[in-house]
Amino acid sequence: MQHPPTQADPTAPAAMQAALQRFFGYNQFRPPQQAIVACLLQQQDALIVLPTGGGKSICFQLPALMQPGLTIVISPLVALMENQVQELRQRHLPAGVLHSQLAKDTYRQTLGLLANQRLRLLYLSPETLLNSKVWQVLCQPSVQVRSLVIDEAHCLVQWGETFRPAYYRLGAVRRSLQASPQNAHLAIAAFTATADVQAQQTIQRILQLDQPQVFRQNPYRDNLHLRLQTVWTPRQRRRQLATFISQQRTASGLVYVRTRRDSESLAEWLSQQGWATAAYHAGLSPTERRAIEAAWLTDHLQFVVCTNAFGMGINKSNVRWVAHYQAPLLLSEYVQEVGRAGRDGNPAIALMLVSERTGWLDSADRQRWQFFQQQATQQAQAAHQVMQQLPTTGEVQAVSRQFPHGAIALSLLHHLGHLDWLDPFHYVIQTRSRLDSLGHSNTAAVGQLQRYLTTRSCRWQFLLEAFGFATEAAGFHCGHCDNCPA
Repeated sequence: MQHPPTQADPTAPAAMQAALQRFFGYNQFRPPQQAIVACLLQQQDALIVLPTGGGKSICFQLPALMQPGLTIVISPLVALMENQVQELRQRHLPAGVLHSQLAKDTYRQTLGLLANQRLRLLYLSPETLLNSKVWQVLCQPSVQVRSLVIDEAHCLVQWGETFRPAYYRLGAVRRSLQASPQNAHLAIAAFTATADVQAQQTIQRILQLDQPQVFRQNPYRDNLHLRLQTVWTPRQRRRQLATFISQQRTASGLVYVRTRRDSESLAEWLSQQGWATAAYHAGLSPTERRAIEAAWLTDHLQFVVCTNAFGMGINKSNVRWVAHYQAPLLLSEYVQEVGRAGRDGNPAIALMLVSERTGWLDSADRQRWQFFQQQATQQAQAAHQVMQQLPTTGEVQAVSRQFPHGAIALSLLHHLGHLDWLDPFHYVIQTRSRLDSLGHSNTAAVGQLQRYLTTRSCRWQFLLEAFGFATEAAGFHCGHCDNCPA
């Protein structure tokens, strides 16, 4: 197992360059990697927004390996954690992962490595971090936590209010761990490829970042060609997808759908047409998912028909195309998913199939957006009813056991500023204002995606504007999207 060299000043350019070569075999940083590494080595809070394929992982892995202490990496998906840890272990670097799908012996072994300070990087989900057994080990005096990294931090915004409320408790983690002297200088860094200005503000507020350095690169990729195509019927949607895939010959790609059922039915149909493909979604077993990933990475499958459970952290540089069989709900999802294509810098194409505006002949897109809004409304109503019964102070697990929607109600109260977390497990409600505005924080984001579908301006200009790069967007024309003249 490699151990980091001792450096008088680890933030010196020569020291960082030497560490990059030693641990990862790279001769130079890509902008702004070196500045980010220096920031994290100095244990300053940071918010980093870099495009997909921009080399975010090295920005927090390298500082973790260069200095003593543990870096906790919060990651949303098991596949993402395992892929990154596997790459680190192949380099004989001290990294571990904890999640509920691990064998019990492996889980206990990793906890032992953690307690004995044998790890520099530990990957886990927000829920696993706040598991009582894991938290107990992290709070031991023998464990020094140096940094908390939130990878794919946009998931905090997209999922934190309702789907995964544990994200909203992460802001209290630092304060609790700093009760131990060895953790006095614990820093937090949030990394994402897609966060508009409002999402960036939410991330900073929920994580309680302290005067963070902000690093942002705009998402524009001059090799990625964006196209939308209107389809009028479900049958035409399938035909247009088949035609598009045929045009790509044997090039590697991805087909995105929004549900597990659609991934399976579409993959079955495409397989019957003669293509080497498979369905990928969160309902598959870990073994099944790893097998599909490996088959795609080694080109035994030309493409995968997948939900958004596929893609984050899976590195394949020569993806030549991404097809959205169905439009995503959010623009941030779209940018994440098309960003899987063309990471090697060579030309790539992203096609999205959408119903015509009325949606009368192919109503799938309209029905999906309506379902999303109905779900949000129902969650808000359920949370409102539960909120009236919640104790003013309490413990989240006890509330969750007593009230089916208790954890969601707490996260929604926190989102509105009506609740404070005393630590990651205990809360106090400051006010019981009505929740009339709850459940609709993503409605505006859905509308933004719908405007993207109908815009007649340059699609990259629209994306630059949407993600807060107004200066770069002014007068911008990419010249290679379907709205720009060739």
